[in-house]
Amino acid sequence: RRVIEISATTTLVGLLRWPGRRSLSPRMQNAAFAALGLDWAYVVLPTPPELLEDAVRGLAALGFAGANVTTPHKQAVTKFCVTDVPSVNTLVVRDGHVEGRTTDAAILGDLPQERPVVIGGGGVATAFMYALPHARQFARRGTWPPDVDGADLVVNATSERDEVVVEVRAGQTLVDLPYPETATAAAARRAGATVVTGLEVLLAQGAAAFELWTGVGAPIEVMRDALGFPA
Repeated sequence: RRVIEISATTTLVGLLRWPGRRSLSPRMQNAAFAALGLDWAYVVLPTPPELLEDAVRGLAALGFAGANVTTPHKQAVTKFCVTDVPSVNTLVVRDGHVEGRTTDAAILGDLPQERPVVIGGGGVATAFMYALPHARQFARRGTWPPDVDGADLVVNATSERDEVVVEVRAGQTLVDLPYPETATAAAARRAGATVVTGLEVLLAQGAAAFELWTGVGAPIEVMRDALGFPA
């Protein structure tokens, strides 16, 4: 593991999450900073829900350039930043103000999305519904089980790894948010569907966040290598 050197001049970016489980984002973002010769560092900031507001205020107070926001804070953090989106995964600090953005759905790009279905009810699902307002949504606390008949794009934004949440068939594209690959993704691949993995989603949202913070293009291949994509 590469040691990140932080000095008084280093620009910091954080990851607000709880609990402070292992994340691949620091590896990816720190590799990107190093590749471009930027004196920046990405650090994990374990943040219990009751301290979220203090943590957001602290980013500006401590001179952070921004942060990523993940489980369980993506919707709650909207109350503590300037934003027009319902789910925030990226904070940008400018002139002492904290702006909330979402890059969660950056993967969509050129994917088919005329008849999308989003499965899940959390912050990531909310971000995809914001990007795909015409999508049908299914969640265990609402309409269930999912019906993906006729869908061209299926977004699995649940946290379920071992159960096949929905059967995705040939001719359909599955965006599978969890990583490593879930049972849903494995079944879809066997059925001949196009599968976009959670690592690909992480890369796309991470590259978009990198560009929001730094204002320069993200070194995509460096970030891909840091995530350990299969050859």
